[in-house]
Amino acid sequence: MKKEEKRVKTAGKASSAKRKPARHEDFLTDTSRLAPAEAGEKERGALGERIRTARETRGLTLEDISSRTGIDVPTLKRFESSEIAPPLGQLIRLGKALDMKMGYFISPGVDKPMTVVHKDKRRAVARYGQKKQEKYGYSYESLAPEKANRMMEPFIVTLLPTDAEEFSTHDGQEFLFVLEGEMKVQVGDQVEFLRPGDAVYYDSNQPHLVKSATRTKATILAVLYTSSK
Repeated sequence: MKKEEKRVKTAGKASSAKRKPARHEDFLTDTSRLAPAEAGEKERGALGERIRTARETRGLTLEDISSRTGIDVPTLKRFESSEIAPPLGQLIRLGKALDMKMGYFISPGVDKPMTVVHKDKRRAVARYGQKKQEKYGYSYESLAPEKANRMMEPFIVTLLPTDAEEFSTHDGQEFLFVLEGEMKVQVGDQVEFLRPGDAVYYDSNQPHLVKSATRTKATILAVLYTSSK
């Protein structure tokens, strides 16, 4: 009798897990649950401050930005207060709504012909989540934060494994190069599995999915062109 009860409880847990699949969050999907980067308070506050300043300079309200981007007002308030960090996809939408390049929000940079970011000096822009045991999310590190007026946005992105899948759509184009692990990429109905050394280029205004294809993380080089401004 006890063994039967144990099997029922186990089955119930499995059924519950199926009913509530982990939400996939690729590096261009809404990730409002993610925490800001583990940096100093001044650095963490700079992004939200730049978003608010750009909005107020243009005489726009939070409601105006919400209608232009599809991002709800409470989430925009959390962005501007630096309570949470916007994902890349939403930064692209904010840039278009405010007539600013996305790079301005990541880092305005300085006007010089060349900038260098050494490996040990890269800083993460986002983390996986507030609880380390959470198995969703991504992290990304900007590779050109100090270059002003940049036309491209290069990142090192780490994708965590997940079973669920969601698609993302936004303006621009993307180039991805696999450095470590195996990545699944789907654009429309076309599905590809890429390994270290493989690359893909696609129009990101098409529904697309990027995720780790295995039970381990995948690390990729991502270059985004958003054509903002």
